[in-house]
Amino acid sequence: MKKFLPIIIAITLAFGVVLGYIISARSTQTMLGDISSKLQGNNAASNKVTELLNIIDRAYVDTIDIAQVNEAVIITALNQLDPHSSYIPKEDLEAANEQLEGSFSGIGVQFNIQEDTIYIVDVISGGPSERAGLLPGDRITEVNDTLFVGKEINNEKVFKKLRGPKDSKVRLGIVRRGTPETLYFDITREDIPVHSVDIAYMITPATGFIAVNSFGANTYSEFLTGLAKLKAQGMQNLIVDLRGNSGGYLDAAVNMINEFLNREELIVYIEGRAYPRYDIKATGSGSFKNTPLIVLIDEWSGSASEIFAGAMQDNDRATIIGRRSFGKGLVQQPFNFSDGSQARLTIARYYTPSGRCIQKPYTRGKAEDYETDIWNRYLHGEFFNADSIHLADSVEYYTKNGRIVYGGGGIMPDIFVPRDTSDITPYFTKLVNKALIYKFALKYTEAHRAELKQYTDWQSLNKHLASLNLFEQLEAYATKEGITGTNNDKRTSRKLINEHINSYIVRNILGDEGFYPLLYTTDETVIEALKQIKD
Repeated sequence: MKKFLPIIIAITLAFGVVLGYIISARSTQTMLGDISSKLQGNNAASNKVTELLNIIDRAYVDTIDIAQVNEAVIITALNQLDPHSSYIPKEDLEAANEQLEGSFSGIGVQFNIQEDTIYIVDVISGGPSERAGLLPGDRITEVNDTLFVGKEINNEKVFKKLRGPKDSKVRLGIVRRGTPETLYFDITREDIPVHSVDIAYMITPATGFIAVNSFGANTYSEFLTGLAKLKAQGMQNLIVDLRGNSGGYLDAAVNMINEFLNREELIVYIEGRAYPRYDIKATGSGSFKNTPLIVLIDEWSGSASEIFAGAMQDNDRATIIGRRSFGKGLVQQPFNFSDGSQARLTIARYYTPSGRCIQKPYTRGKAEDYETDIWNRYLHGEFFNADSIHLADSVEYYTKNGRIVYGGGGIMPDIFVPRDTSDITPYFTKLVNKALIYKFALKYTEAHRAELKQYTDWQSLNKHLASLNLFEQLEAYATKEGITGTNNDKRTSRKLINEHINSYIVRNILGDEGFYPLLYTTDETVIEALKQIKD
């Protein structure tokens, strides 16, 4: 999670981190052999659970849905294991895989729900909505000739309405600023790419910067494209940002790591009760083995991100900067059921080249305690002081050049950068919790889009926005929405609030190509990375 997102959001989200950090076994199946059929074949034809379900189905006093009971048994069983073994019902499996598979079928818009209406924030370039004529700022009020507004709409309902099978059609009723009548568009759904590289750009004339938000099916190809672009622009040094990246496919991480290591250097090894140790080594075919490298991580960097950072650290290939990573060192393999549902079962642990497992401690069947670990780290001061960090594994491991590193709770960066919360006040927190800064930025963009589109780069647009004193306008808007604060809180958070306003407006006009470069100008971790490169 980047510095731009306030600590309040990070703390809130910590309670929702349950099973999101998954290394897909798509690659481990190939590397180690798929044992699902072996395990299923070893099951006896009849056991106590099967017998009990049959007895309940035949003899229970009330009529019940035995399939629901069966699902409850599966969920209960997996809940007694580690925090990352999970069950995914058939109806949820597509959505669970979608983010990593590289595409989904839809209409190609980014939206936000504003005042009980779907507001189109951006239209994906070259997508079906752009070709049909939809514009940023349009509001969707009808779907397939049915009114679709009101307090009952939410993101899940919007996804179900706008996404669908490829080549299927959806009819949208659009309200457009300055046009009195409702406009209607027939849009044919297409495969919409899911990008896992947020941006690749030259942050200085000699330093490239790539931010990767996940490790999916297309991540490696996107990463290579970004590297090629930066190399053509004269890149001599590289910063890879894995903050907020909770992981994904193991082979995507391995392929990316291979770009930076020499032949036979160990990337990671995997071992479990049913698996013998399996080493994954670099092939030596990478094109950036001599490019000076810095990797950024934080407390939300998990799984494949930690494999990447661990391989770079243990091989003394890169400087790791940021805060201690999540600590997810377990490998899940999917086991499919005949009804289309799936269990993701932990089958092994992965180990960094020095031999450390970075999995943080957990108690089987105690997922609630595991979920609150990030919150506890915050309370213990780990986000602000490296001396507050205590890793569970006291064994000393050694990098290629003999530096001491530790396992048992994430990757500890070589250079710690504390989270800066000095400008976060109760007033700012209330604005964030009500999403008022974001909403204000959308309203301002909609009202001034023609004027703002005159600016074609983030530097000039940001300079223009800085001259407008938008803080006072946001303050008045917040007051109308019932949010007030003390003068001291407003003074303390004014600069941070202005950064949020300007960044959101820049994103609405210029997209991520403007948003991230502006964002990183005040990012303490990025600033430290640039300092290390300069030194």
